[in-house]
Amino acid sequence: MKLYETLASDISESILSGVLRLGDRLPSVRQACASRGVSPSTVFQAYYLLEAQGLIQSRERSGYFVSVSAQRLPPEPETASLPDEAALPLDVSERVFEVLESTMKRDVVPFGSAFPSPLLFPMARLARMMSSSVQSLDPWASVDDLTPGNARLRRQLALRYLIDGLHVHADDIVVTNGALEALNLCLQAVTRPGDAVLIESPSFYGSLQAIERQGLQAIAVPTHPREGMDLAAAERALERHRPKACWLMTNFQNPLGSLMPDEKKRDLVRLLARYQVPLIEDDVYGELYFGDKRPAPAKAYDTEGLVMHCSSFSKCLAPGYRVGWVAAGRFARQVARHKLTSTLTTCAPAQGALALYLEKGGYDHHLRLLRHKLAAQQAAFSDAVARHFPAGTRVTRPKGGYYLWVEMPAGVDALQVHRAALAQGISVAPGPIFSPQADFAHCLRLNYGHLWDARAEAALATLGQIVAAHQPA
Repeated sequence: MKLYETLASDISESILSGVLRLGDRLPSVRQACASRGVSPSTVFQAYYLLEAQGLIQSRERSGYFVSVSAQRLPPEPETASLPDEAALPLDVSERVFEVLESTMKRDVVPFGSAFPSPLLFPMARLARMMSSSVQSLDPWASVDDLTPGNARLRRQLALRYLIDGLHVHADDIVVTNGALEALNLCLQAVTRPGDAVLIESPSFYGSLQAIERQGLQAIAVPTHPREGMDLAAAERALERHRPKACWLMTNFQNPLGSLMPDEKKRDLVRLLARYQVPLIEDDVYGELYFGDKRPAPAKAYDTEGLVMHCSSFSKCLAPGYRVGWVAAGRFARQVARHKLTSTLTTCAPAQGALALYLEKGGYDHHLRLLRHKLAAQQAAFSDAVARHFPAGTRVTRPKGGYYLWVEMPAGVDALQVHRAALAQGISVAPGPIFSPQADFAHCLRLNYGHLWDARAEAALATLGQIVAAHQPA
């Protein structure tokens, strides 16, 4: 990390932790130079970066001042969601498609998007890696690695698991067309039509669509906005319904942003092992943490090969490349067979480019910058929600990822807000698309992974006005 980035990161952490508060004046350039032993250019670059992230603002002839408040954030949602009583067949796709179509237009403010801004990724460098890997591509490699994926890429993934303390052999990794294919392949490997699957409530709409498409039933388990799935409720559901799989996110769950504590992850894995229920772990946001180290996946506590760990580069490096993977434990062979008989392989040039990028280094540096930007954007976004949304609004405070879960005042209809916002050129993700029974009617998921600027501020102010206008009289 460059000197100015280190200085900016230190100041950002002081703002987000509340050491520096709204309106506080930052040290002058001269003072910062003296205290940090850096040049005026370094200080100016750090302040310019913080200003671009919306954390500070300059005042003519007065200096730089903190422009967000960690103390003024809206209150958090307090409780887990209510459980559903039965295993349910699903009919959610039409509801989801209606919303997703609205997020794909460039002229719409993408608060409802599933991806962070492409401007946050090193696309030019990846393009160079793509060109280089194509020129040096061994023609036989595309045959040798047809279904499991590029051997060099799988080796790099195994090395990253090792760094995180997990022993995953490269031969047990299957490269897929994004994490969603990995998750679907895992579901196919362990279920048959009519089986039940344990999911979170609220849940990632992609899991609901996959369960619906494969003719399965969903058992929605209450999920806390900070700590994830309620394990006592999960055990009751395991005993009553005997599901064939459990699909969840332990790190920065979509849509809540919850982070399951390590001890709870261990208890979850032990609970599922007792019932011999495979865990399909969706960990696409695990690299986007704001703390000191990457949170361990549930896979770290797996001693029986029951956890199928799925992830991808789509959320943290290369969204358009559609390269994901699964470390499927005892189910690796079944997953590979389903891959072979469905999509057969994953784009060879994209795999080669990512393998070369990881070999050359720089990925962790990119991730540090990305995490820093997302943390700063969360602070600016949350501060704006506090200023623009009506009293009674509650907002999560995730420790990673790029989503906020917003509970609007009672009686506000999220689908009505979605349609009214879209008419103003603003997309949101309404709560009902994250539920088998269209629950969470007064909730929204908002994406803060796009650059915070005057356009985003104005759109959030408009959204707050829409929410206020839809409160019951």
